[in-house]
Amino acid sequence: MTDDFVLHEGLAADCITLDDWPLCHVLLMNDATYPWLILVPRRAGLRDFHDVGEDDIPQFTGEISRASRALQSSFKPVKINVAALGNMVPQLHVHIIARFADDPAWPGPIWGKVPARPYESGPLQERLDLLKGAFKVA
Repeated sequence: MTDDFVLHEGLAADCITLDDWPLCHVLLMNDATYPWLILVPRRAGLRDFHDVGEDDIPQFTGEISRASRALQSSFKPVKINVAALGNMVPQLHVHIIARFADDPAWPGPIWGKVPARPYESGPLQERLDLLKGAFKVA
């Protein structure tokens, strides 16, 4: 990866590092309300999806699919939402969120619906272990 890559401070503040894949830094959003991953390509200067190099696109979409499969197999959600907004954090990052018909924002978007509920240490470790195991087979 590029030596110039630095994770945006907003993502670093709101997330827990979970893994590093061939292209992306894998984060868990520190909000226990939703099973929520964020993938950040480890390339300097990326702001939007079209900024991803042609050689990286297959790997990037493959890693988005891998994260989606891990959430699907681990949580059995009704829907997996994938979004790259970047209005608050300009660094390219992709949200992958497991959604349920009984979650507090269903069927609307999750942003701003309820305050984030940070993980407590025990449930956080359980979530990290579950996801790391799911990544191995996804």
